[in-house]
Formats: sequence, structure tokens, C-alpha cells
Amino acid sequence: MSDKSIKKGNISDQVAESITRVEELAYELKIGDVMTRNVKTLAPEANMNDVAELFRANRISGAPVIKDDQLIGVVSIEDLIRSLRQGEAFSPVEKYMTSSIISVRSTDPVVEALKTFVKARVGRLPVLSPEGKMVGILSKGDITRGLLDALQREHHQEELIRYRASHLFEDIVSDRTTLVLRYRIERGNFTRGGTASSHIKRALLRMGASPQIARRCGIAIYEAEMNLIIHSTNGGTIKVEIESHRISMEAYDNGPGIPDIEKALQPGYTTASEAVREMGFGAGMGLVNIKRCVDEMKLESTVDKGTNLRMIIYLTDQDALVQPVTNPVKGTINHEPE
Repeated sequence: MSDKSIKKGNISDQVAESITRVEELAYELKIGDVMTRNVKTLAPEANMNDVAELFRANRISGAPVIKDDQLIGVVSIEDLIRSLRQGEAFSPVEKYMTSSIISVRSTDPVVEALKTFVKARVGRLPVLSPEGKMVGILSKGDITRGLLDALQREHHQEELIRYRASHLFEDIVSDRTTLVLRYRIERGNFTRGGTASSHIKRALLRMGASPQIARRCGIAIYEAEMNLIIHSTNGGTIKVEIESHRISMEAYDNGPGIPDIEKALQPGYTTASEAVREMGFGAGMGLVNIKRCVDEMKLESTVDKGTNLRMIIYLTDQDALVQPVTNPVKGTINHEPE
């Protein structure tokens, strides 16, 4: 990684884009989520022959040594080999165990264990509770299995969500079925800018919309959302009505209004403040971008009363979120004429 990729402690966009879900999970999962709980332990007075039998029977290469419920050491396959070379198979474990213990906490993220593995160059780490009691043991294999299990669970959950969302309309019998999503947009809250559009795009993809339709809606909503953040007086509302063959979007507020709608629709025209433009917003292309993405757009505004922006994307039979159902047991979607 070059020095140019990190400035003032922040990760650059290029580096951030290269971070995988596995790396994210290493920060999200706790060591207690992936560790081995049913740990085989040894007493300090046990002999090294007992160690050999424990390792052979359980196919392990290390074990903690416990005395009075406290962790006092760790014995490894290397310790066992050393004792056998010296002909001391019946020497006590405490003679050969490693008493300088490197441990991790169950409540720490997995990434901390990975750092410890790299630094300590050990094969396993005892896991302690916040109170200092041993609650498990961790190997690199445990981490690998834990990450894979988490990825598999996420995949299964996402597939289930997508299935339920894509079948939303099928089991509902009505003359006209509509899913309505509403989002309150705060004036001046640039850190939240794009949140509504992101949620709407994800919802559409889960309902079976094509990536192109989801992108068109995402861009249109993003531009409308930013207009509310920049130009409204007290914020505004984004409303999306999703039907099987049409997506209707609306952005409205009770702010200052637009004196000249025709001028506002011209590329590059903006009333954004200098401070907003310095932040990279308010270039006057929002409404132009919206018009490119939707099939219909209607802008109404009254000075000192507010603005209402309506947008519609029509879905072809190929793009429809659900194909018409004819089985009366599952339900039928009848489209009410306009």
C-alpha cells in the first residue's frame, strides 16, 4: 500500500473498495462467536504420556493446563516431542508446559486475534472471559470456519429475504396492490444524503427489479433527496409507491418554493449557496439527471409554500416485479385502470 492511499488516518476510496466482506466480518464477529468451547484440558500433575493420549484421541495439537479453575499454562505437540526426546514421557506436564501465556478475550473482535497470531507466532490462543476465566480456545482453523459459517448464514438470510420480497404481491388478493415507502429527509444533513435512495434501491433489487431499473430509481431518488437537503426550509419527504408494473416516486416539502420552474429545469442552473457548492453539491444538474432516468416527471412549486416533484417509471412485462398470477389459490393481481 502506498503512502498516498492514506491521509490523516482515513482510508481512501480505492482502498475501501478493495475491502472484502470477509475482512469486514473479522471486525464484526467476536472471538467468542468462533472459538472452540468444549476444550480438552490437562492438570499440571498429569504426565506427558497423558498428553500424548489426549492429543491422539482428540486429534488436537495443544491443550491448556488448568489448576483450581485458573489457566496456568499451555502444552503443545512441540512440548510433547521435546519430552519424548529426553525420555521423560512420565514427567509432569508442568515441567514442559509454556507458562508464559498469550491469551485473547471472548469479547474482542476476531481481527484482534488475527493480529495476535501474527505477532506471537503460536498455533492456538486460550480465550478468557472479561472476568479472566477460561471459556474456550482459538485456532486459525476456528477463525476460518467461523468466517465461512457467517458468510453462509448471510447468504442464506439474503436469499430468504429476496425470495419473500420478490413474492410480496403474489399472495395478496386485491384490485390494486401497492407497497408504499416513506423517508423523512432532514435539511442540511449531508452525512445522511443518499440513505433513502440506497434503501429504495436495495428494496427493489430484493423484489426482483432488474439492476437497470434499480439504478434508474436510485439516481432519481438520490437527486431528489439532495435537493431536499440543500433547498428545503424544514426538510421534506420522499415517498415511493411500488406496484407490479409501475414505480411512482414523489419528493415534497413546504419550503421556499421555486420562482421560475422553467429556469430551474435548465442544466447548470442552481440557487445553492457558495458553501454548498464548495462541498461539491448543488451543481444544477439534479433535475436534469432525474428527467433522464424516469419516464414521466412533473414539477410543481409555489413560492413560500413548497415544492412537489412527481416521477414515474413504467415497467414492461419483462421488467415487472412479479408476473401476473392466474392461480386463484395463490391470488390474482388485477390492475385497476387509471
